[in-house]
Amino acid sequence: MEFLISAFLFFLPAGVANATPVFANRIPWLRRWKTPLDLGKSWRGIRLMGDNKTWRGLISGTVMGGVTSLLTSYFFIPNSGDPLFIFLVGAALGAGALTGDAVESFVKRRRGVMPGKSWFPFDQTDYIIGGLVFVYPLTFIPFILMIAILLLYFGLHLLVGYLGFLLGFKQHPI
Repeated sequence: MEFLISAFLFFLPAGVANATPVFANRIPWLRRWKTPLDLGKSWRGIRLMGDNKTWRGLISGTVMGGVTSLLTSYFFIPNSGDPLFIFLVGAALGAGALTGDAVESFVKRRRGVMPGKSWFPFDQTDYIIGGLVFVYPLTFIPFILMIAILLLYFGLHLLVGYLGFLLGFKQHPI
């Protein structure tokens, strides 16, 4: 059980970062900042990522990943190290999670999957893989911990997505 708690706490910044763009879009003074990551560019007549992947989402999610890492460290692992490094690890997890989501969006468009439509299981794993790739240069992650994170956060993504559907934040349960 302690191993799953460790996996949960370590990767929590990526999970928070992945959810942050939805909430950042609801903050009135941030809503105006909706520049898409692809800057409106297309490739072969198809938008690279579309209007839903924004700089607001990437930056707010990256910052919230760092803040979440600091808070997790402070409350659950006191005196765990350099706060700047802890923030950078969380920011890397957050930036990786959102970059993974953006890359998946690019591929999804190339495959003809419409925006907002589910692409199981890629919609549930893109942020996990992205977060792990971005944080790997900063800290060693044992393979077994990577597998635990993948399984745990895959399941959590399904659960949170379904709750978001029930609460009206999402149009589809998966």
